[in-house]
Amino acid sequence: MKSIGKNMWIWLVLLFLYAPILILMFYSFTDSTMIGSVRGFSLENYKTLFTTEELIQMILGTLLLAIGVACLSTVLGTAGAIGSFYSRKRTRTCIELANQIPVVNADVVTGFSVCILMIAIFHIKKDTYIPLVIGQTALCVPFVYLSVLPRLRQMDQQIYEAALDLGCTPAKALFRVIIPQIVPGITSGFMTAITLSLDDYFVATYTKPATFDTISTYVVNATKGSQTQIKTALWALSTIIFLVVVIFVVAANRVKAEDHSK
Repeated sequence: MKSIGKNMWIWLVLLFLYAPILILMFYSFTDSTMIGSVRGFSLENYKTLFTTEELIQMILGTLLLAIGVACLSTVLGTAGAIGSFYSRKRTRTCIELANQIPVVNADVVTGFSVCILMIAIFHIKKDTYIPLVIGQTALCVPFVYLSVLPRLRQMDQQIYEAALDLGCTPAKALFRVIIPQIVPGITSGFMTAITLSLDDYFVATYTKPATFDTISTYVVNATKGSQTQIKTALWALSTIIFLVVVIFVVAANRVKAEDHSK
């Protein structure tokens, strides 16, 4: 009975989490203009999504931004984690505490602070992409750091010293010994940075140019408007994003299971 109760509780939690997404997916294949009434099944929402120039440009712009921010964040976060790991204890503690502040801090504070820093202090105009890239990078770097650091702690510490004893320079030992050992952490940090950039709303709102929209800012602005066709097309976009995430998670777990089996 306890086992049945635990299973029922788990399924109830999963239903609570995924039922809204499944309902949205269902309505993305209908002609309905609002949740609650089904007029008929259609792929019109997906047709609108892939044929509307405004939506296509918004999606491509968001993806390019996410990839660029993820690359920059991965380099900075990985370098910071390696530098912190091989620093003295007091220095490492200070770096870890400083890294935790952006993680705990509200995104709206980060976005507003970057906006003030770029415009009021450095006099960089908001119609450029510099504040947006810097703001999202500041948001993502701490999470890359947290993804890489556990891999460094799990690594055999004598490998680096052995490489130096065998004639490697510190730079060569870094790229040939340490980085290959922490690739899973770097990959995890890179994917986390992409997810954070795609999901970010507050930082993008305060730092983006007026003529540019990410998926998050576009969705919020669209729900305030009266373009019903665009709103329902966003149901289709949400469905595609969810399915891509599910496929990626399943594939990553299969690869991880195969590695453990070896």
